[in-house]
Amino acid sequence: KKRTMPVIEKNGHHDSVYMNAAKIFQGIRTEKPKDRILVLYGDDSVSPMLTFKDEYSQRMSYELAFSALKYQDLLEEILLDSCVYPCQSIPDELTSLLVVMLYDLQDRRFQAREIFDEEEPVAEVRKVEHYLSNFRTKLAAALARYRIKHGALSVECVLPETIRKQEQKASALPLSVWVNTLKISLQDIVRDLQKKGFTKVESVSDFKRYTYCMDQHCHDVLLFPSSLKEELLNLNLFADCKLLLQ
Repeated sequence: KKRTMPVIEKNGHHDSVYMNAAKIFQGIRTEKPKDRILVLYGDDSVSPMLTFKDEYSQRMSYELAFSALKYQDLLEEILLDSCVYPCQSIPDELTSLLVVMLYDLQDRRFQAREIFDEEEPVAEVRKVEHYLSNFRTKLAAALARYRIKHGALSVECVLPETIRKQEQKASALPLSVWVNTLKISLQDIVRDLQKKGFTKVESVSDFKRYTYCMDQHCHDVLLFPSSLKEELLNLNLFADCKLLLQ
């Protein structure tokens, strides 16, 4: 029997991912006119030093930072409306960390994250996490008020139309995955994917849930439905760098 793929739950990230995401966000955030600034982010004149544990952590840090950027206005309004910001115990230098961790918290539906035993705790992350956790009810209520105010069924609905259209186009594109032939053969990949419940089809027009096809121009490239991204990245084939996401 084909093995059913697991449902990937959002359990949060390692402390280092939050710190790197905050540093990235600090450099890419939208700066507002002086007469509209209500949330202060501290000094960003010095380029931050980023240290990533591995490629997966790097990807998660950038995805978290750019997700926070997309929803910066929403996140700032939630912080202000809930009276969680400003806070004397959270300096301006940690506001970016506060914002990216708030995005991740609401993305987990305000559920506590899973703490990884093997990770090195980061004091700033634990401090901000504890602070946000104490106000989860107020933050959730502020988000609900925002959605009611804007008539939004979900947080995605509050994005500007141009961004929503861009995301719709991006989500429709198939994922391109390279086979690392230095570590595994194409035949072994096909056999391994079959064991994991994937079915090979002729083209992207034949895509269903757990399917893939060969790229017509590159013999060592596979195409997958974009909806499988999180599940694919959790496969050992990616962890072992036998498959590489383009």
